[in-house]
Amino acid sequence: MTDATPLKTLKIDFVSDVVCPWCAVGLGGLETALERLDGQVKADITFQPFELNPQMAPEGENIVEHIGRKYGSTPEQSAANQAMIRERAADAWKGLKSSPSGGVGFDMQLNPDSRIWNTFDAHRLLHWAHETAPDRQKALKQALFTAHFTENRNLTDARVLTEAAEAAGLDRAEAGEVLASGRYAQAVRAAEELWRSRGISSVPAVVVEGKYLISGGQPAEAFEQALRQIAAEV
Repeated sequence: MTDATPLKTLKIDFVSDVVCPWCAVGLGGLETALERLDGQVKADITFQPFELNPQMAPEGENIVEHIGRKYGSTPEQSAANQAMIRERAADAWKGLKSSPSGGVGFDMQLNPDSRIWNTFDAHRLLHWAHETAPDRQKALKQALFTAHFTENRNLTDARVLTEAAEAAGLDRAEAGEVLASGRYAQAVRAAEELWRSRGISSVPAVVVEGKYLISGGQPAEAFEQALRQIAAEV
């Protein structure tokens, strides 16, 4: 009789932005893969900062106008892409115990009136969560995804951000103090530069054990295959 395969713990850096829809899709795929690998592979996930639009003004920008200006997409192309992403997000999170929408898939409400926001303060809160309550960082990430994609709320609004922190089980008053004080600004800038210096130019970028890169909003099957292979090698 052979011993069971030992449980492997993999260190995963999930480099992403909270206004990146493919990052929400990718996290759902990763979480589904990890549930399928339960008992074989577990993950120590840290969410790392990446700003898609670091120069975005506080008032944000309409998503259709933004995508048209940045990528040359027509409103019709933007609408078709939004519909496809909504479907992918719902599928990626469907049945997950950790689903922000209670196991029925991620409710992504992208529409022509949605806006893109500056996310620097959101990344400061995520850094704070990792420093003070690392087991709550993922819950905060999901709460921020929900605030942006499901509720279409303003991610530069301190009230929205502190409510997300509270929903994630973090101290709302302390979250407000972090935002008001500018704390962790230098740390977030340094982390962003570190990942850029390592060649990360698009997200999501899932870096396993500091050297294996899984790019994009991959389906669960792709994550599962990659994690199995990595776990066998490390």
